[in-house]
Amino acid sequence: MTHPNDSDTLVLYGQRFQSRLLLGTARYPSPDVLEAAVRRAKPAMLTASLRRQTATPNGPGTDNGFWELMKRLDVPMLPNTAGCHSVQEVIATAQMARELFETPWIKLELIGDDYTLQPDTLNLVDAASRLIRDGFQVLPYCTEDLVLCQRLVDVGCQAVMPWAAPIGTGRGPVNPYALQVLRERLDVPLLVDAGLGLPSHACQVMEWGFDGVLLNTAVALAQDPVAMAGAFADAVQAGRGAHLAGAMAAQESAQPSTPVLGTPFWHHASTQ
Repeated sequence: MTHPNDSDTLVLYGQRFQSRLLLGTARYPSPDVLEAAVRRAKPAMLTASLRRQTATPNGPGTDNGFWELMKRLDVPMLPNTAGCHSVQEVIATAQMARELFETPWIKLELIGDDYTLQPDTLNLVDAASRLIRDGFQVLPYCTEDLVLCQRLVDVGCQAVMPWAAPIGTGRGPVNPYALQVLRERLDVPLLVDAGLGLPSHACQVMEWGFDGVLLNTAVALAQDPVAMAGAFADAVQAGRGAHLAGAMAAQESAQPSTPVLGTPFWHHASTQ
């Protein structure tokens, strides 16, 4: 196939998803805007975090309103462990999330630096291993470090979510080389999570062969979140189509796009 269609699906832990876009639920101007953005983007999953103090979903509006909205949207939920700074916090939050959201899916976030929100690369593999042994389907948020990502795969992660740039910066891929090496070396699904600010960023990483993207701030804080959600959804699909089509090889010098066959008519006419 040379373009995305129903047979070109994202597969995570054996489950198929028609969309390759995952969408966050925080920081939208209102629940109505969030709902409209989700309906426009048609994401594979929606992420949501817990207020660990109360063990209730963290979303726009009241908790009851958020739950009602999630029911109406009927999109699979991906709880996350945002804000956790230790393996113990991660495990406790994940277990609460599994009970509350009634799902084994978990987006693993273990923060190592409060300024950059960079993942704790020293303890992330241990946290992932423990969650997988406890029956979770883990999608780990990590850096683009090849060795780290390989270790996450080694302990049982069937997909990995490297950042493009620090969360919320919107800078796009700051280390293209490392991301492309990561894509070349790992055979599991790779979803770019964090740092994408423009639909062109999403299209670019999809052209490189990444399997999906997860967005929140770039959509939620746009002047028109609903239109931006649609733009990102279209960009993800376009990037996937371009990857499947196979891009031309870059050339060092100009190449004629129109072939010259025989003697030009104007040259022939001038000799009469």
